[in-house]
Amino acid sequence: FVPPHDFGSSHGESRITRQAIGEGAEYVPFALRSHEIWRELEAETGRSLLAPIGGLILGRRTDPGIHGRPDFIGNTISAAERFGIEHEVLTVAEVSKRFPQFRLDGDETCYYEPGAGFLRPETCIAAQLDRARALGATVRTGETVTRLQANATAVTVVTNAATYTAGHVIVTAGAWAPALLGGAFTKLLRVYPQTLYWFAPDDAAAFAPGRFPIFIWRYGSGDDDHVYGFPVVEAGVKLATEQFTQTVGPDDARPAPAAADTQRMHAAHVRGRLAGVSEHCLRAVTCLYTVTPDFGFVIDRHPDWERVLVASPCSGHGFKHSAAVGESVA
Repeated sequence: FVPPHDFGSSHGESRITRQAIGEGAEYVPFALRSHEIWRELEAETGRSLLAPIGGLILGRRTDPGIHGRPDFIGNTISAAERFGIEHEVLTVAEVSKRFPQFRLDGDETCYYEPGAGFLRPETCIAAQLDRARALGATVRTGETVTRLQANATAVTVVTNAATYTAGHVIVTAGAWAPALLGGAFTKLLRVYPQTLYWFAPDDAAAFAPGRFPIFIWRYGSGDDDHVYGFPVVEAGVKLATEQFTQTVGPDDARPAPAAADTQRMHAAHVRGRLAGVSEHCLRAVTCLYTVTPDFGFVIDRHPDWERVLVASPCSGHGFKHSAAVGESVA
């Protein structure tokens, strides 16, 4: 494909970025360094990439957790304390006063991080590619990689248009990684489609950046009892959940969600929890999560090919870290 595109995992107008990482403190240095790199790239390109509008994480210490980590809220607070990340632990009353859009149960732990916010993924990718070209990189798009071949001295990349040979290759193929890399990767990785919804607010000003934060909300003990969302960036309040039962192939057809799907989403996750978000769905798109069993990243040498470095997948929580991961693998 020709990036930025909407076939993989790096699209949809906005991606959450947060500095204290509930999935594990080992990810915090990636998040902190990525924020620095985004700012450097903004200065070089004049484009707005990172919007640190504040982020709210809501849950209970006894919840099953998110992305395979129990006590997600507790791990987030611990990471913030360990790395000196500016944050507040708010009472439910304080959240209700500051962000009256939320309808909380009353016993949640509430973590607020003023430096959290969202990234504009399509703009980030376009800015990175433009800078790469300006600095002398050759960017080839519109070619399908069909296979890799490696030996003790080189790696060959075969596409539908050409064959390339290099001393080393980095594979960041996301949902296409299992088939491309083969072997253990076909058993290790699963691809799950996720749907993103944009619902019309009754009052767009009440959900504008600065008045409404990005949020992650674990509100129950069921597998799908959580929702995350964004303020109005272009049109609508963007909301999504995560599912890990239905898998998909990366090239499978992705039909648009039916009206019944959007109604179920609103009834199950929005109604009664976010005041002022109507059930009128303005837009819905699909993205792909390529997931390991423990929701960790894969950043490692290929087990059979010493000259191939794999930096994919990111199990649904990777875009915020991607700039620093790229720097690390380079």
